[in-house]
Amino acid sequence: MAENCIIITGATGYLGKAFINELIKNKATKSEIVSGGTSLVFTGRSEEKLAALKSEIKSEIKSEFKNENESRVEIFVKAMDLSSEKSRAEFFAALSFRGEKVKMLINVAGADIQKPFEEYTQEKLLFQCRANFEGAAAMSLYAVQNAAKNAKIINISSVSGIYPMPYFAVYSATKGALTSFSLSLSREVKKRGITVTAILPGAMPTREDIRKQIRGQKAWGKLAAEPPSVVARKSLRAAEKGKRKVIVGVWNKLMNAATKLLPLSLKMKFIEKRWSKISKDAF
Repeated sequence: MAENCIIITGATGYLGKAFINELIKNKATKSEIVSGGTSLVFTGRSEEKLAALKSEIKSEIKSEFKNENESRVEIFVKAMDLSSEKSRAEFFAALSFRGEKVKMLINVAGADIQKPFEEYTQEKLLFQCRANFEGAAAMSLYAVQNAAKNAKIINISSVSGIYPMPYFAVYSATKGALTSFSLSLSREVKKRGITVTAILPGAMPTREDIRKQIRGQKAWGKLAAEPPSVVARKSLRAAEKGKRKVIVGVWNKLMNAATKLLPLSLKMKFIEKRWSKISKDAF
């Protein structure tokens, strides 16, 4: 059994896989993983996808590290619905039984629902709030209470949480809460040597509906979008440097700086015009 672990929620998605690939390449984590000192813990909602991911990563590691060490790589997978308190409790119990300390937690999982608020159901409202904020906060609590030395927490927030977004109200609010939570927590646990980093990317072309949305926004969409591999690489680099908040992408940074000069009413009018015709659901 490994001494420490790296936990990735939403591991079976494009961004989750990008983080796994970067962790295997990263000098700071590669040796620990390959030597068996730090295990990889993947979670997502589908047991079938997690089993396939475990097999895929094992094969990739075997191919890249053609020596006896590859057999020491330990990967633990367990399905979990991040929005369910019961499911989280079962996941935490399984981790506690393993007895590993948390070296790194990467909170990737979230619910991407975008539509007028009146079109929500109570079920979808609670699901998005729990998946995007409550679940990430619960995972962070477990990580802080079971932290290894110099542990790191990476919370994937969004530039959508920087200011209010009509027609994206719940997503924007939950991501804004996650950013605020991350910044507050980073201050609380700094004295223990724990780093908490909030990552604020723009759109990522991870699904066809998102790619269509990016194409629909033409030059604006292309400039604001970043591939998952870039987001993962910059996130790990930011955590290593101890940064508390990082906006991913030069264009997103410039737009954030520029819009600080605008009145809130103008910002919201602009957002409403661009986002009111977009509708997408997590399920």
